[in-house]
Amino acid sequence: MDIHTLKSYYSHHTPTLQDASGAYAVLVPLLEKEDGLHLLYEVRASSLHHHRSEVCFPGGHMEPGETPAQCALRETSEELGIPPHRIQLFGPADFLYLRSEALMYPVVGLLPPRCEENLTLNPPEVSTVFTVPVAWLLENPPQLFRYPLRPEVGTDFPYDAVHTPADYAWAPGSMEVPVYRGLPYPLWGLTARITRKFIEVYQSL
Repeated sequence: MDIHTLKSYYSHHTPTLQDASGAYAVLVPLLEKEDGLHLLYEVRASSLHHHRSEVCFPGGHMEPGETPAQCALRETSEELGIPPHRIQLFGPADFLYLRSEALMYPVVGLLPPRCEENLTLNPPEVSTVFTVPVAWLLENPPQLFRYPLRPEVGTDFPYDAVHTPADYAWAPGSMEVPVYRGLPYPLWGLTARITRKFIEVYQSL
């Protein structure tokens, strides 16, 4: 490899998370109703192995070569039966780093009017949906809970090879978990984080 090949690679490289274990995208689905703007949420099927019966936005794992917007539209179509061309995309929200070392890309978009009345839910993935007025979310911020995350370093770590004492103080982390109360289904965790950030942006405009 010569220096020009190396320069060409980095000049066209789009940065992402180093060694990311995967990438996911969700649609943050807005719905205009008579009483104002709503967010639509799914309740995951109870038969799922992971995060069963939890509240989420439509979305999933990004396929090779797929953009976050394409993934969000595809997953929404598969889970709710809404054709991609009927969803008006606004654009990307801030992405999130997951503890699994993956990336989550939220994409904000507007659903067609009254579509919640005629959705075709995918039963293996979605048990039901519900909407929450943005006005309610503005008036009812989540409770925030912060917990420490402490590293567990194995006894096989080669402290001698890195010239570091065995009692080295590994830096701990922390995790903030928002919880919205007063809704028909529990809204917390990752979906609540995305919701909270959307509301912060909405308030700032």
